[in-house]
Amino acid sequence: MRRLNVDLGERSYPILIGHGIMGQLPSLLAERGIKPVHKLLVITDDQVAKHHLQPVLSVLSDAGYTAVSHIVAAGEESKSLEQLDNIVTTALEAGLDRNSVIIALGGGVVGDLAGFAAACYMRGIRFVQMPTTVLAHDSSVGGKTGVNHRLAKNIIGAFHQPELVCYDTATLSTLSERDIRAGLSEVIKHGLIWDASFVDWCEDHAEELLALEPEAIAHALYIGCQVKAQVVSQDERENGLRAILNLGHTIGHALEAVAGYKELQHGEAISIGMVGAARLAVRLGYDPEIYTRTKRVLQKVGLPVRLPEHYDPEQIMEAMMHDKKFKDGKMVFIVPVAIGKVEIRNDIEAAWIRAIIDELKQEA
Repeated sequence: MRRLNVDLGERSYPILIGHGIMGQLPSLLAERGIKPVHKLLVITDDQVAKHHLQPVLSVLSDAGYTAVSHIVAAGEESKSLEQLDNIVTTALEAGLDRNSVIIALGGGVVGDLAGFAAACYMRGIRFVQMPTTVLAHDSSVGGKTGVNHRLAKNIIGAFHQPELVCYDTATLSTLSERDIRAGLSEVIKHGLIWDASFVDWCEDHAEELLALEPEAIAHALYIGCQVKAQVVSQDERENGLRAILNLGHTIGHALEAVAGYKELQHGEAISIGMVGAARLAVRLGYDPEIYTRTKRVLQKVGLPVRLPEHYDPEQIMEAMMHDKKFKDGKMVFIVPVAIGKVEIRNDIEAAWIRAIIDELKQEA
């Protein structure tokens, strides 16, 4: 089992990554002071529930814990205030109190939704992240929780750190190939913002990653979580450095919103957004190699690099206007200045991004 720590003083917590560690969940909870006397609510989606809910409930029950479950529909549409209300109803009916704990069992949608429920319920209770997707290696770390509004993604939310992240890589075996590819988008992003050698490694080991070869995927997830933990430890609430984790997200979130969170997966949208950011870097005078290498590594794992033809550029621009990264008529944009290094720019003209969107439709 690999172990990392997110250093946030009294809110510090471990990230545990390993194959089959779900069976150690009771002891891991106990290490964090979560004992059988504390009621648990396991939140998951209807796809994850088929494979992993009963094993989790069983291992908890065998250790003397009382746990109830709440299942939402799989997909981004479940990140809604309506679902939050449903979760609170389940929590109240189950008698959860201020000492109870929510467990998020699933991907990024479940983690964001369950974490926000934990942040809101009785003004904040503890929660545990149990990611079951490659993509969730990013979202499960750092304490960003929230739901979507019809006009903007993640616009309603709170910072609420988990008690621990328990990442059983055995759960990844139930993912589709598309889900694996989409998850690798955020893995590669961590290299693009922080570690050029890791970008090279991802390109060299693309086949092993797509095949979920145990050593390769464990290493990739460890490095991705390590980068996220280092950034969050320095800037928990995104007052500065943490914004670099948003590489590709300004365009990516807009694409998701325009499609009603139904067509592109999050990682696919971020892949297109990172190519857009690389194009912007070239437009700003940085090395064209930033664009060629970014595009190449994303294509190596089968991610999209081109904007679908039917997407309306004006709708994309409108969606970006609602984004948290739009201020005073300028866009706050994460711009790669080299492979493995980015800068936060708050002077990006909307017209430049409009031109980039047109270019993204012409990608080969």
